[in-house]
This record gives sequence, C-alpha cells and structure tokens, in this order.
Amino acid sequence: MADRNKKTQAIIFSLRQSGEQNRIVTAFSPEMGIFSCILYGGPKSKLRSLVQPFNSGTIYLYCDETKKSIKISDFDATNCHISIRENLYKSCAATLACEIVMKTKCAGDNESAFTLLKALLDGMDIVDETEARLGMLRFLWRYIGLLGIQCDVKTCASCGKFLLSENMESFYVDQANLFVCKDCIPYFSSEIKLSSKLIPLDLNALTYLAAINELTPGKVRSLLLPQDSAYRMKQFLYHLIEKASETKLETLATGSGIL
Repeated sequence: MADRNKKTQAIIFSLRQSGEQNRIVTAFSPEMGIFSCILYGGPKSKLRSLVQPFNSGTIYLYCDETKKSIKISDFDATNCHISIRENLYKSCAATLACEIVMKTKCAGDNESAFTLLKALLDGMDIVDETEARLGMLRFLWRYIGLLGIQCDVKTCASCGKFLLSENMESFYVDQANLFVCKDCIPYFSSEIKLSSKLIPLDLNALTYLAAINELTPGKVRSLLLPQDSAYRMKQFLYHLIEKASETKLETLATGSGIL
C-alpha cells in the first residue's frame, strides 16, 4: 500500500468554510499542481492560523485514496507574507496572480509556474507598493512567456525596423500578436488594422519588456519606468493575459480601481 503521508512545498490560494469548524483549502504545489484539501480545527487552532492565503512553506498531507480525500496534517509556513494581507493593492495583485495560475492550468508547467508565483509573493512582501506594482508587471510578462505567447518587442513586423533605437510610439496588433512601428500603421494590412485592437507602447515600455527577458532580476529591478509608460504596459499585459486565460478575470473586474 502506498504511503498515505506526503509532504510538498505549497502556496495557499484560498479557503472556504466547510461545516462549523472545518475549511476546504485550495493550494498549489510544484509536484501536485493545484489541489483541494481539508483543514480540521476550530478558530483557536494553531494550524488554522498558519494556513492562510498567500502563505507558503512545507505542507504535510494525509491522503486517503479510498475516500478520495486529502487532509492537512501540518504546515510549516516559512513565508507568511503579512504585508500582502495588510496592503490593498498587494492583496488584489496576489489574488490576481493566483487566479491567472488557476485559470491557465499553471501554463502546463507546475514547477515553473510555482517558481514565478512564489518569487512574486516573496518579492511583493518586502517592497513598498510602487515596487510591488512593477514586480507584478514583470511577473505578468514572464508568465506570458511561460504560456508561449510572448511576441517580439524589438522589431517592427512590417518593415523590420529596430523598435528600441528610436523614441517613437509602436503598436501591438492584437489579432496578429506582433508589434509594428508608427510609420507602418498606414501601410499595414488594412483588414487586420480595422478588425484588430491596436495598443500603443512607447520606447520606455518596450525597452523594459526586453530587459525583463535579457537582464538578471536584480538589474531589472534597478531600472526606472515612467508612470505613463508603466500604465500603458499594464493595460497591454492585462489584455494579453486575459486573452490567454480565455475568460474574464474576476479579480481584474472587482479590483479595477485598485489594480
């Protein structure tokens, strides 16, 4: 008989009440993916105080194959992410990131998705809100890369011009998933132009996206991004990730004035 006791690294996604004392916990593990388990115990339970949304660490499970149930035996919460629960933006951003991972089925790569999400939560917990907002943008672009839908941000798909060499606006063509320079918009396929969403991004935004892919995380964090460029990049990334999710993201709708 297989060992019913298991342990794995996990991030707690959410909890919902089950009866008077128990809770159903949704968690994410690099080995098990997204799974549900039962947490027993009343309000005074020490374990219940540790198993909270966005906390991460080693979770100990008792798996009953006969009853097809998983019970939490213990949880060693190594990262409690207190500042995320205390800051409205951070809380909404963390919820959005978890929703993206769930609705895209971990991008088909549990380990890589877990690594990206854990890095985001750990990073947001130790920085201020301004830095947390940039960290969320970096997470979205990297996760879009994990999904395999990143487009070339360096070259105009129409004329081949290097987009990072001139301080001019470029446009993301939604239908074709590519960028074209401002000069090529009048000559680009009229059928695509008229039926597709065009999202403008400036040199600062394109350079930042390219840097995320090419520089170390430490060097990217040191880069500055003008507020207007960050706003446009955010709209572009939200559009792309929602399209990849193939559904409306609830957190984007409920947190529209915050995110």
